[in-house]
Amino acid sequence: MNQPLEWRKITNELVEWGRTLTSAAVYATLIVTFGFQVARVEGRSMEPTLHDHDRLVVNKLAYQMHDPQVGDVVMLRHPSNPDLPLVKRVIAGPGDTVAFHAGAVIRNGVAADESFLSPELRSFEDRDAIVVPEGYYFVLGDHRNDSSDSRIFGPVPKKYILGRVQIRWWPVPSAKKFEP
Repeated sequence: MNQPLEWRKITNELVEWGRTLTSAAVYATLIVTFGFQVARVEGRSMEPTLHDHDRLVVNKLAYQMHDPQVGDVVMLRHPSNPDLPLVKRVIAGPGDTVAFHAGAVIRNGVAADESFLSPELRSFEDRDAIVVPEGYYFVLGDHRNDSSDSRIFGPVPKKYILGRVQIRWWPVPSAKKFEP
């Protein structure tokens, strides 16, 4: 007579565990879909800031509340291949003028402070000024000689920017929080 009571307890416990695990899976899915995403850097285009195979946490909510800012490191869809995620730095926003001269990025007539880049990472090409259209952003990799970026595919629409890189969590000794 005791046996059916034990089975009922076990069944109830299993049902509770099932509910808990289902809730956790739903919450995790919502967080990954709408909040944060784990990503991996592929290639050298963001050196020295990020390196090949670095692991990142991308804040997908950041640009629901405000627009990307110049200097933000972002994850975006490649304009020619939207299934390919890229990590780049926002160099200019809507209405800004961008030009390149002797290794310097000229934004709105002023050379950008890129003291974090060594000369061998800079591109020494000269390019005439362009105006970034409304709703678009000009993005570059930090390793200008090894980057497919807005110099090639043009300014990127805001809808292609998936989120702001918030944290580099791997490798652990190089973990870093990126400030907005």
